[in-house]
Amino acid sequence: MSQLNPEGIIPLLKEFTQARKRSLQIILIGGLALHFYGRLDRITVDVDAEVKGDLEGLFHFLKAHHVPADLSENISGWSVIAMPSGYQERAVTVYEDSLLVIKTLAPLDFIIAKLRRFTEEDIEDALFVARKYGIHSEDLRQLTEQVIKSSIQDTALFLFRNNVQQFLDMIRETDS
Repeated sequence: MSQLNPEGIIPLLKEFTQARKRSLQIILIGGLALHFYGRLDRITVDVDAEVKGDLEGLFHFLKAHHVPADLSENISGWSVIAMPSGYQERAVTVYEDSLLVIKTLAPLDFIIAKLRRFTEEDIEDALFVARKYGIHSEDLRQLTEQVIKSSIQDTALFLFRNNVQQFLDMIRETDS
């Protein structure tokens, strides 16, 4: 399994769309997305993405090219904690041709996605994006409350709120 970067995955996705002559839109979520945010040292070996198009075909195509993938038509379903309302519309196009559109989440939405899991790697990714894009703590708090209100009631929400507070404390500590 080799490391992935935009220079390797874009031609592969173009090959997929051109062979099928069908459009594909993806929103990158994981380590590949970080390359587009400017963190070029982030290593990843898989594709994590929300897909509009032939999801199953893309999965098998990537598998045939030895590229592990976690794909969904709605990444909000990856957690009890919902993604922020409107995240798909706010996603930023980073590559586009006649058949292929590649997007990344808006920075604040990316941070929420990472804080839903809250692994050490997710925290590092979220801290990088928060610092790079100057995310304000009040904006994150407001979006957190929106996400909690639109999520199903679950004890995971209490942990999520706590994780967001820990994250905000980390930002404050490193900024001082």
